[in-house]
Amino acid sequence: MLSFAAAEVLLHLYTNAFAGYGYFRDELYYVACSRHLAFGYVDQPPLSSFILFVSLKLFGDSVFALRLLPAIVSGITVFLGGLITRRLGGGPSAIVLACLSIAIAPEFLGTNAIFSMNGFDWLFWSLAAYIVTLIIGDDGVSRKKAGGKLWILLGIVLGIGLLNKIDVLWLGASLFVGLLLTPQRKHLATKWPYIAGVLAFVLSSPYIIWNFTHNFATLEFIHRASSIKYSSQNPVIFITDTIRSLNSWSLPVWLAGVWYLIFNKEGKKFRVIGFIFVVTFFILIINWHSKAEYIAPAFPIVFAAGGVMFERIASHKWFVWTKYAMPALVAIYGLVSMPFAIPVLPVDSFIKYSSALGVKPSSPETQHLSDLPQWYADMFGWENMAATVSKVYVSLSPEEQKKTVVFAQNYGEAGAIDFFRGKYPLPRAICGHNNYWYWGPGDTTFTTVIVIGGRREDALNACDSVEQAGMIVSPHAMPYETDLPIYICRQFKVPFSAIWARARRFI
Repeated sequence: MLSFAAAEVLLHLYTNAFAGYGYFRDELYYVACSRHLAFGYVDQPPLSSFILFVSLKLFGDSVFALRLLPAIVSGITVFLGGLITRRLGGGPSAIVLACLSIAIAPEFLGTNAIFSMNGFDWLFWSLAAYIVTLIIGDDGVSRKKAGGKLWILLGIVLGIGLLNKIDVLWLGASLFVGLLLTPQRKHLATKWPYIAGVLAFVLSSPYIIWNFTHNFATLEFIHRASSIKYSSQNPVIFITDTIRSLNSWSLPVWLAGVWYLIFNKEGKKFRVIGFIFVVTFFILIINWHSKAEYIAPAFPIVFAAGGVMFERIASHKWFVWTKYAMPALVAIYGLVSMPFAIPVLPVDSFIKYSSALGVKPSSPETQHLSDLPQWYADMFGWENMAATVSKVYVSLSPEEQKKTVVFAQNYGEAGAIDFFRGKYPLPRAICGHNNYWYWGPGDTTFTTVIVIGGRREDALNACDSVEQAGMIVSPHAMPYETDLPIYICRQFKVPFSAIWARARRFI
């Protein structure tokens, strides 16, 4: 377990230090959120921003420093996967297959390659599952002495997990269903599950309160993201993307894990955690517009169980070959797909590698792409954007600079301007996208707005004077983030408060 966990951490540290890819779009937004600490944000609960606030103070804001904690978290999650495997009755070969399946899964590698709430999400799901296996004794009988304390610990984990990402609601709901449908329903006759539920609710209540005081902005965001950004997603795409992104050749492992937990005589004593995976899977199918990353944090459970099942299969003399064949298959696919998950190859080498395999760039958001998938394209162009906008800004007179802001079309652009203000002469950024809209335009005595992108006709609807002063050209960036005009807008036709009201965009 330790060797797999250490290898995972070292792999991420290596790519963070030497890959040469830049900050990811969302990382710039996370940094902005960490500078506006609150109990909630339009598109996320607050925990990850608080964690990043501490991380920035301790380690700085370089690419390596920003991604240090995700690297460490990835190793802890792999280690927890090994612990779950052991709790399910797995020996050395089961632990090897389970840890390998987790560690080399493309979705897991990619999730922990950047700073986001998603890496911590895997950690909380795995920790919760492990605690449930502790509540259930080795013989399938609930522990009595430590049971209450473990339920309290589970409630704390679920509550903190909800402060990180709201999909922990699915974890809690599926756990409840699992209790109802298994002999562990006897827990529902005790006070402990309800105490755990109350603890989770109390701990996550700051985010609930934030939504009450912000017109349930998160619900609006979820609705618009599902109906617009991810409208192309459907159950078929969800299933196929899940199989592919979790390593297509590990499919037998996690299917065996589902079988072991739900139907196998030995594994059924831990059936309740099997239902965590199964029920969550069907919740996401019913949701229709779900992405593979939504079910991904539940996979350590079935990878662990699959490792145990294959260890049992390999104990028969006719199938002993599976003890070596399955880890080999998982490793081969994982190594081949690794360059698509984490930047182990320089960008030019990656483009050649992808082309040689016949893999076309992809995006879950139905975006037009050029030579890179959106996952990597969103790591390019941000500093160049800030530097180009800075040239336009310094071309203004010192008097006008004092009354100038930058208007960005999305939180990536706004985050880039704010992030690189320490390196380039730049004013602050304003933006109507997600929480940037709540942070507002600030002091509206500014008279000049530098606008990134958009159409000149739209700018003329708000200002009498619109001058194109530059062009942002960023190779490898998303197509809609390159060849962008930069406008200098002056002489507002209406009060800026009216312009700001129309700028609101939660998606």
